[in-house]
Amino acid sequence: MAAPDLLPGRRPLPAGAHAEIAPHATTIVTLSCSDGVVMAGDRRATMGNLIASRDIEKVHEADPYSLIGIAGTAGIGIELIRLFQVELEHYEKIEGAMLSLDGKANRLAAMIRGNLGAALQGLVAIPIFAGYDLDAKDPAKVGRIFSFDVAGGVYEETGYDAIGSGSLFAKSALKKRFRPGLTTTEAVRFAIEALYDAADDDTATGGPDVIRRIFPVVMTATAEGTHRLPDAETGTIAEEIIAARHENPGG
Repeated sequence: MAAPDLLPGRRPLPAGAHAEIAPHATTIVTLSCSDGVVMAGDRRATMGNLIASRDIEKVHEADPYSLIGIAGTAGIGIELIRLFQVELEHYEKIEGAMLSLDGKANRLAAMIRGNLGAALQGLVAIPIFAGYDLDAKDPAKVGRIFSFDVAGGVYEETGYDAIGSGSLFAKSALKKRFRPGLTTTEAVRFAIEALYDAADDDTATGGPDVIRRIFPVVMTATAEGTHRLPDAETGTIAEEIIAARHENPGG
């Protein structure tokens, strides 16, 4: 490696906490469904009590069959995603085959561990990783979800998960709606509803912005690969949810 000091976590930082000096990304939700997984993220980034960005994108393709979303310090999280994408592409070119889904999750965990020094000073970035498992023996378990802690611990989740400041509210919403065997269409709607509920109680999570036409980023990973839903489609679903909440604001 030519310049290991340039990797996240290797850069020298002055003493003290630095959590408020950079924009923070917030809530990401993901669900497994009969065809694979769905992942969705709100579009707001905050810096203290200010809205730093209204249209940041926190959910990305990791490779053709997996997705990654980030919460925490936005700059470090976006860089982590880009490095992870490059590593997966490099491995495939060198080895002529993809890493297994477990291998991808373990590699991501090692990258998070490399940022521990910066994380201890407040510059924390935590991803969530999900994908379609090409090696799954059970067709009902092709969609898999992995969460991580700040020290690089990796944990497989069952059914659904959420990260970020609004995750408590999002997971509570998903807990009431999730069931095994959801269709992709149902999972997409539940994910957008969960983000709506998170935005209702968490100021750092952005809800659907019908004035500026800014809606959550929603992606799927299935046997056909990854796919990002068009903004027009997510906007239609978000507006249906808003209309339903006029009659029942609590959901």
